[in-house]
Order: sequence, then structure tokens, then C-alpha cells
Amino acid sequence: MKNNLINIAVAATLGLVACAASAADMYRGAWYAVPGVSYMNTDSDLDAKNGAGAFIRLGQELSPKWDIQGGLGYNRASEDTDIATGHYKQTTLGLDALYMFSRDSFRPFLLTGLGVAHNNADYSIPTIQGKSKTSWLANIGLGAQYLINDSFGLQADVRHQWFRSNAKAPTTTFDADSVLGNTLFNLGGIFRFGAPTPMPVVELAPAPAPVDVAEAPPEKADAQPCKPTFETATISAEKLFGFDKAKLQEGSKPILDEAAAKIKANADIELVMVTGHTDRLGSDAYNQKLSERRANQVKAYLVSQGVPTNRLQAIGKGESEPVVACNGIKGAKKLIECLQPNRRVVISAEKQREKSCQ
Repeated sequence: MKNNLINIAVAATLGLVACAASAADMYRGAWYAVPGVSYMNTDSDLDAKNGAGAFIRLGQELSPKWDIQGGLGYNRASEDTDIATGHYKQTTLGLDALYMFSRDSFRPFLLTGLGVAHNNADYSIPTIQGKSKTSWLANIGLGAQYLINDSFGLQADVRHQWFRSNAKAPTTTFDADSVLGNTLFNLGGIFRFGAPTPMPVVELAPAPAPVDVAEAPPEKADAQPCKPTFETATISAEKLFGFDKAKLQEGSKPILDEAAAKIKANADIELVMVTGHTDRLGSDAYNQKLSERRANQVKAYLVSQGVPTNRLQAIGKGESEPVVACNGIKGAKKLIECLQPNRRVVISAEKQREKSCQ
């Protein structure tokens, strides 16, 4: 019976693959909480029935291949002896390392961990000795995560744990004074902290016909006299900001210093529009706010370099004005690469109208 239950648990864990779908790479170094429930297949030497419990874990995405999770668990099973009025209880505190095979929505993994376990054979046997013991804990297992969106998902795993017990009753056949092992099937929800998936930072793939502000060509002599003229520069988010950040990097300042000098040197520039753009990865709301924060940071820096505030305007357009669509692209890395042109900051300078139009 117990082996059948283990097989069912393994099948349920691996069955999450049926829900997997092609999705963008969702790794962003996030912290997350995993509360959940457990089903325990107890070691036969403990003379206890299968039990159940709950757990809470705190995890972090350490790298594209590794997660770490630490947490507390509690399981309880009824005594399975002739008298059978007691309970076996186990409380664990441990730290697990997870090797992630994928960072798409579906994320299978292997796990191994160490910790401490408090085991209590609170049985009705009168002569029981050493019924309570705190010992080391080791476990190994496999599982999978499935992210429904950037903030929530599911996690399931099957793990076998080893620990030390010294419970025994010399006048009966009960003897659990040895290294024992329980098998657990765990199912929980994933709650990721912070903002949704950030824009990946990549090399600039310019929008159509961008012109650098610092190297803008002189206005053509045959320009329409009654229309304002524009100069536009498109800058990669990577050159200005860190990963998932809206604070300017030190290396971005020379780029913006050049733009500020150009604007100040041209008194005929009436308005400078700073526009932030993202790709479609992540939620609409997050992309909109990130594009606004970044545009405002660029504006603030230009003001700090002497550009009058009344000549500047900052807006964010999120993912609403893509340069490329990348429909039908499969695979996280290929999709991110294809969407590179959409991740940009655009600085557009509007020059004054000709006097004849006044």
C-alpha cells in the first residue's frame, strides 16, 4: 500500500509537465514563499500509519541553475501498534539546494538538503524508551515548479529523508533505535516577492532611423518652414540602468552628459521628450511603471546638468509601441533576443518653428 502511494505521489509531481507551455525566461533572482501540505509515508520500524502535515519554506533564485529553500515542517501519524492510542510526530528544520533544469514557466528540479529533525514516538506502550529525540536530517528528492504568472505558481516534490531515532520498548517487538527514513509528498503554492519579470538588459537594437543627439546632422536647408524639426536618439536600457533597476549607472553619465551639452548648445531646441519603452515580457502594469521611472531618471539627470526643466518632458509607454512583434518565436532565449529592439529609451528634441510661421 505504501509503495503504491509513493508511486502516485511521483506521478503527480511529474504530471505537472502536462501543464507546461512555451514561456519567456522568468528568472530574476526573486525571493519567494512556499506554504503547503504534506503526505508522509512513515518508516515501517516506527509502527505508525501514514500521516499528514504542513510546511512553510522561504526560497531564493540564486542563479539561472540554482535555488535555495529553507523551512519548517510538521507531520503527524497515528500509532499502529496493538494498543494504538498514541501518535508519531516529526518536526523538521532544514535547508535545501535545488538544481533547476529550466527557468521557463515549468521548472523541474532535483533537491538535496540537511537540517535537524525532532521525532516523538508518543505511544501508549508502557515500557517505551527514548521516545523523543532531536537528530540530524538529510534528504534527497525531485520535484517541479509551475509559474502561473510572475507572482504565483505551484510547487510539488517527493523526497526521502533520513534521521536518527532511539525509540524502543524492550518488552515488545517495537524497536526504532536506528537510522530511519520517511518519504514525503509535498504540494504548495509559490508567492514571489517584489515586482514581476524585469526587462532583460541587452545591446541596443535601434528603432528605425535613430539619430544620436550628440551627433545630430544640421538641419536641412529645404526643411519645411512651418513645421518643427526633430532629432532623435535611441539608447539601450543596458547602457543606462542595471538589471531590473531604475537608478542610473555611473557608466551612463558620459552618454547623458553629451546629450545635455548638445541640448544646451542649441537654443532653438524648444522641447526634449524622454520616452521609456519596454518589451512585452512581464505584466503591462509593471512595464508601464518601469518605463516611467527610467524616463524620469534620465530627465532628472539632464536637469542636474543644466538643462532647464521647462524644456524637458518624461513619459513612459511601457510595451505599447513595439518595434518588432516576434510572433511565433518559441523558446525563452530566442524570444528575448528577438525582442531586443523594443527595450529602449528615446530622447527626441523638437526645434523651434521658422520665424515665417510666427
